[in-house]
Amino acid sequence: MLRFSFSELQPDEREAFVRHTLYSLIEGVVLGVLALNEFVFLKSMRGSPWQLSILFQSSMFVFIFLIFINEFVRRARDKRKMLRRVGIVTRMPLFLLLLFPRTASAYSGGDSLYHYLFLILFLIYFLAAPIINPTINLFLRNIYRHKNFSRLYSVSTSLNKIVMLVTTFGYGILLDRDYYAFTWVFPLVAVLGISSIFIFSRIPYRLPIKESPAMPLFQSVTLSMKRMLRILWQNKPFLHFELAFMAYGFAFMSTVSVIFIYFEEALHLSYSSMAFYRNAYNVGAILLLPLAGRLLGSIDPRKFSVITFGAMFLYIGFLVLTDLFPQHVDFMGITLFYMLMGYILFHSIFAATMPLLWNIGSAYYCAHEDAGDYQAVHLWLTGVRSAFAPIIGILFYKYYGFQVTFLIGMAFLLVAIAISIWSYYHAQKGLQTD
Repeated sequence: MLRFSFSELQPDEREAFVRHTLYSLIEGVVLGVLALNEFVFLKSMRGSPWQLSILFQSSMFVFIFLIFINEFVRRARDKRKMLRRVGIVTRMPLFLLLLFPRTASAYSGGDSLYHYLFLILFLIYFLAAPIINPTINLFLRNIYRHKNFSRLYSVSTSLNKIVMLVTTFGYGILLDRDYYAFTWVFPLVAVLGISSIFIFSRIPYRLPIKESPAMPLFQSVTLSMKRMLRILWQNKPFLHFELAFMAYGFAFMSTVSVIFIYFEEALHLSYSSMAFYRNAYNVGAILLLPLAGRLLGSIDPRKFSVITFGAMFLYIGFLVLTDLFPQHVDFMGITLFYMLMGYILFHSIFAATMPLLWNIGSAYYCAHEDAGDYQAVHLWLTGVRSAFAPIIGILFYKYYGFQVTFLIGMAFLLVAIAISIWSYYHAQKGLQTD
């Protein structure tokens, strides 16, 4: 394998990498705070499991609006200005959290005005993702050369995770001392979120503007939908990739909120302990990300996905084992469950590989100029499954408990692995026939 050197980067690649890295560092602080968002909603605000599923669901369901947004993004002449406006509109409402009360009685019953306002504020925040995520993918795919794409992306992601790790742990300690610190932390997050988008938006964008005839909104949306469906129908390897992701996505979305509830209700973790488990696997992920970036650049994404889905299968398996063998020890205010050490190990592999697969995996199935469209399809399907998977996960938990919910998730991960393996070997067989 050829050695990689930053000195070999072209000037526009170097500038893009610097700005992308600054963006990733600032977003690491933002994501470090958001990493405990569901736990804050459960522990500080005493929200219900159903409301928790809606909080997570809103972060993914917004991608279903890509049917409408994709055409808007494609036609935007000044994508830099578009990113900045979206950042301001979706981040500024977080300043309203300064008005939230700092007493437990205000949140008693789990059904107050503040619970619903919290959900609305973060729905607005998450509405930025269907515009920002595909546009980031488009900017980077058209600046980074193919041989550098996954490597540079993995370096920025590694730095992002380092900052996220430190931020989450510090935020967890702060919340143990002040359950309502979120009321002033999130306004700071709003400022950082706007700043990071402004920095990223200055990355050079060199694609020529395509002139499109003016069309009525309905006709434009219809054409956008047809284009997205055509991509799936005509590109069979990409279709198989998304089918595997659909099975994985159901497993992930149906268990993620239940895992938060499990940590709170079954394991009774403090904020510091929760921050430890949320972040311990990121240490391994930081070490593995450069390797994962090189690996994704050298093998088929479907083979790479087997590693990712398999890692999640195993980390959920260790949650099941923790329920069966709950032995633990307390160390420096952190509750260490022995079986959760396996959870941390395999979550490290998952956390190192999934950001690459989810964010740039779709780009390996298309030409550079189509990367935005392919990522839009990928994100739209994320929104589709988010419409039902989180609620179904809570239903499984309510009726069958933690163990059955986790086992169902593991079964869907096996389906995802099987689809990926079948698709890869089916494609190899086709090449041999040709």
